[in-house]
Amino acid sequence: MKKVHTQIADQIARKKPGALIFPTDFRGIGTGAAIKQALFRMARSGTIKRLAHGIYYTPKIDSILGELTPGAEDVVRMIAKKEKIRIVPSGANALNLLGLSTQVPTKLVYLTDGPPRKLKIRKLEVRLKATSRKRVSRTGKISSLVILALEETALHQVDDATKNKIKKLLEQEDPKKLKHDLSLAPAKVNDFIVNLFKPFTIMKK
Repeated sequence: MKKVHTQIADQIARKKPGALIFPTDFRGIGTGAAIKQALFRMARSGTIKRLAHGIYYTPKIDSILGELTPGAEDVVRMIAKKEKIRIVPSGANALNLLGLSTQVPTKLVYLTDGPPRKLKIRKLEVRLKATSRKRVSRTGKISSLVILALEETALHQVDDATKNKIKKLLEQEDPKKLKHDLSLAPAKVNDFIVNLFKPFTIMKK
């Protein structure tokens, strides 16, 4: 039987450049300690790179930009996939993704129906904050972000220009998904969005 290190090296050699690697990828090959030791040695040799505690990636080089590092969103997406949990941006993060805020976040906060945790990816702190299943069950790509953003916004302070931007964003959403997501939104957020579309209903298109 091949050594743990050799088996892990063989699997990593078949991965695409930039692929994320977690110790749990190799369960069944050896003990947790042996897997961690193998990954540590490969990182030290440069075969893989360490991104955060317990997270590695295969090097990816661009001819112009040089070495490319996986971003926080890549890591969060992979954690959600591996652990079969849902993870969505928090209010401040959602505002940034929607283009409604120009502030560059020094810390990214996500909501999850999985266990809470903190990650340090390079110099960026990433926090997964436990929340109710309802808040991560919205289906619209745009409406879910808008609702998450508005949940942590002082709605009475939103100016007309921002309201107009939000309305234009929501007009791009599937009306059925918007209606579904509003059913899971807090009452104040539901009322705020419905008022944006008066005298038309959100289901008219």
